[in-house]
Amino acid sequence: MSSSVSSLANGREFLAIPGPTNVPDAVLQAMHRPALDIYTGPLVELTDSLMRDLKRVFATQAGRCYIYAANGHGAWEAALTNVLSRGDKVLVLESGRFAIGWGEAAKMLGAEVEILPGDFRRAVRPAEVEARLKADAKGEIKAILVAQIDTASGVINDIPAISQAIRAAGHEALLCVDTVASLGCVPFEMDKWGVDLAMSGSQKGLMTPPGLGFTAAGPRALEAHKKANMRTPYWDWTFRDGPVHYHKYCGTPPEQLLFGLRAAFDIMFAEGEPNVFARHRALAEAVRRAVAVWSEGQTFDFNVIEASERCDTVTTVITRGGDSAQPLVDYCNYKCGVVLGRALGATEGRGFRIAHMGHVNAPMVLGTLGAIEMGMTALKLPHGSGGTAAAIAYLAGELKA
Repeated sequence: MSSSVSSLANGREFLAIPGPTNVPDAVLQAMHRPALDIYTGPLVELTDSLMRDLKRVFATQAGRCYIYAANGHGAWEAALTNVLSRGDKVLVLESGRFAIGWGEAAKMLGAEVEILPGDFRRAVRPAEVEARLKADAKGEIKAILVAQIDTASGVINDIPAISQAIRAAGHEALLCVDTVASLGCVPFEMDKWGVDLAMSGSQKGLMTPPGLGFTAAGPRALEAHKKANMRTPYWDWTFRDGPVHYHKYCGTPPEQLLFGLRAAFDIMFAEGEPNVFARHRALAEAVRRAVAVWSEGQTFDFNVIEASERCDTVTTVITRGGDSAQPLVDYCNYKCGVVLGRALGATEGRGFRIAHMGHVNAPMVLGTLGAIEMGMTALKLPHGSGGTAAAIAYLAGELKA
């Protein structure tokens, strides 16, 4: 009797896409509650605790945080409209897809947008930023947009070095950072690094369903806000600083999501931020060890060329010859129940992304890697043998017995 099966996907799906990420059961349970009074009592106390802990997560004492019923694209718009005026010049630092997307939003809102050309396979070069700003003798550039981690390319940018480049140029432009794919996963030090404005979303490292967007505004951003004429009623910080609780949400608060975020923060703080960052580093390195072995077969390779520029939240893998990676992605999904991230931007159609961010542990990552290696074998895709074993060996060495 044949023992062959058509699929092994029936079971708990492994979601390995870089957002929305896995939501902890405790977060789901925290959201399962009726609506509350939005004017007094527990919801007011909840908001106060979230505002306090957002400052902790963004690592800012000088800044002020805001919560929106929105995804990351909404938070992009919130950041832009609160500090810019129509016609202001914005410099976008290219290193993938998402800073470019933020710049496209700025252009639609009425800003003049310049892209500092980069590469989909490398990080922003701080020296290039410094040189461009030194050439801006009239100070026309009002804001600089950059993603700390770009989930399309898989690159991490050196925000402290970019901040230093701005200071070295003697320029007054606001440093605005997209932390959607980094916050709660890798260090981000808003005050220490000289970041003026940061934004993020709930659905990645913060382990909460999509629907909450955040901005953290430093003193220079708050000062720019006073003169900004892009301001609109919903995103406006001034209204949200009003004395009434619902002003903080410009209307009805997204109650259930707020309770979910509270539970997510509690999980993060119980683990301890240094431990959270160390876990992400270890799991990311395990994935990189596997991909490095697979790449010996000359079919697949890292998108980001320099090892030091590969981020700890998502690994983007590309095919060397530009062939489609869709058969492998489909195999993992339909045969194994592992959902990989599709390639975006310059790698569209010829790669895939392995997420390792948020509520994720060693068995989840190793199971994902095992399914990918199984797919490569079943589809007869040339690859170095033993990638998953290399990941296991690395993690075994990292974990104290």
